[in-house]
Amino acid sequence: MLNRTLDHLEEWLIAWFMATATVIIFLAVLHRYALGVPWIWEYARQIDFNWAQELCVYLFIWMAKFGAAYGVRSGIHVGVDVLVRKLSPGKQSFCIQLGLGLGAFFTFIIAVLGMRFVLFVQTMGQISPDLRMPMWIVYLAVPLGSSLMCYRFLQVLAAYRRTGQLPAHHYDVAGVAE
Repeated sequence: MLNRTLDHLEEWLIAWFMATATVIIFLAVLHRYALGVPWIWEYARQIDFNWAQELCVYLFIWMAKFGAAYGVRSGIHVGVDVLVRKLSPGKQSFCIQLGLGLGAFFTFIIAVLGMRFVLFVQTMGQISPDLRMPMWIVYLAVPLGSSLMCYRFLQVLAAYRRTGQLPAHHYDVAGVAE
């Protein structure tokens, strides 16, 4: 139940971050071009879109952190397994488990260090230039996303130990054979 809720929340957040950034970018570009139209210029120049780029950057940061966790869960995260596939089944299993364990360890360290940085930035009172929002909220993407990614590595590792299978993202690209 918890995993299913977390899966849906993760997918919803990624889609929301991406959709919101897309709409904001579209409106900002529309606004920029409206400034070049004489009869719209008088109205368009009263609207301030200086904050749009900054917000979109922050939304994409959050989307990327949660997207990386989604990638681990669904089997689409970047991995180089050319050499691992050439090993014997026992050695393959060892390398896969080692890789997943090191991935979990690394993302755990990033989550801990990221949280320490967030707490430091919070005490400093740093704010963003255009949105004037506390920067610790922006940086919170690092410990939250890394924690989720660590959990996903452990989840995939546990499933691999149980079933011997990794999550696989199935795709079909014309002209490309596996």
